[in-house]
Amino acid sequence: MLSIFILAGLIWWLGRYLGFGRQLRLSLLALLYLAMIAIQLTLPEGTPLRENTGGSVAPWLMLAGAVALIVAYRHLLRRLRQRAQPDEDAATDAPAQPGRFSETELSRYARHIVLRELGGPGQKKLRQAKVLVIGAGGLGAPALQYLAAAGVGTIGVIDDDVVENANLQRQVIHRDQDIGIPKVFSAQAAMEAQNPFITVRPYHRRLTEDIARDLFADYDLILDGCDNFETRYLANRTAVALGKPLISGALSQWEGQISLFQPGQSGPCYQCIFPEAPAPGLAPSCSEAGVVGPLPGVVGSMMALEAIKAISGAGQTLRGEMLIYDGLYAESRKISLSARSDCPVCGTAADTDTPPEVPPASQSTPPSTASA
Repeated sequence: MLSIFILAGLIWWLGRYLGFGRQLRLSLLALLYLAMIAIQLTLPEGTPLRENTGGSVAPWLMLAGAVALIVAYRHLLRRLRQRAQPDEDAATDAPAQPGRFSETELSRYARHIVLRELGGPGQKKLRQAKVLVIGAGGLGAPALQYLAAAGVGTIGVIDDDVVENANLQRQVIHRDQDIGIPKVFSAQAAMEAQNPFITVRPYHRRLTEDIARDLFADYDLILDGCDNFETRYLANRTAVALGKPLISGALSQWEGQISLFQPGQSGPCYQCIFPEAPAPGLAPSCSEAGVVGPLPGVVGSMMALEAIKAISGAGQTLRGEMLIYDGLYAESRKISLSARSDCPVCGTAADTDTPPEVPPASQSTPPSTASA
């Protein structure tokens, strides 16, 4: 068979040297292949010509199958590369048909769509999802950026703060020219500039008891990246009352933590793990204790990733677990979390009609890390 492969090589390369077109050379190779098949099928066994060309039709059929697989694989790769390449001629603001992605969106989300765990159905779930992010600071900044880039259809962001110079060391969604602008509007401008196919709802105010329930009711998932325990407990109570999944992140100095709380599905709520707010000084703010700049990006990106998994159903979320990341020593660990039957929010004795007040500070309470 070696002589046949040498002959095939001569046909291909000599034909190219003589100026034969690709189609003509492929046709000549196909004729050579058919001749080999005919020899194996027509000549009796033991014939020298048949023996010198393989002795059986099986090797030639296997060769044809291998070539067919290679051609199919290359065709698939070509299609995926074309899908992943940006379409410079497509208008980024071209509207898609109802329920369908535009060509520009398909190109934008191609690397999601080729993921087996996401695919087209997962990307469609992201576009239909509504996510509320509490805080547009250290944790909210990367979470908002990646949720917008991932194509989450509606993103709400609530924060009553304005951009300050000291924020820019870690809150990467804001720029120097945004100093003095409310964070929610700065974040909105950045997200809409990054992805014009999403809807951003900014709420320039503090999350309070009188608006929390109505606000949460309009969203599928809540991300809590706030910087105080009063708001954390309020977000937890409201999310539990409405059955909304709550992704909570926190950090301090070099260490961050993240978990997904949804007692209605399984596991504890936030107050099961932190029954009482820590005493003053036990959980200092980032301005007091400091925080390394990239750490909020790491933890905030993890929050966005957990949101994508929770929305699409891909993989396993951190429901009932807490991931703790130590940036100083490049270590991470997970711990299991258990619900408390005496929890005033999700326990058996919880009164959903009269939610509890914010727990008082206590010296015996283990401190939670504070948001950036």
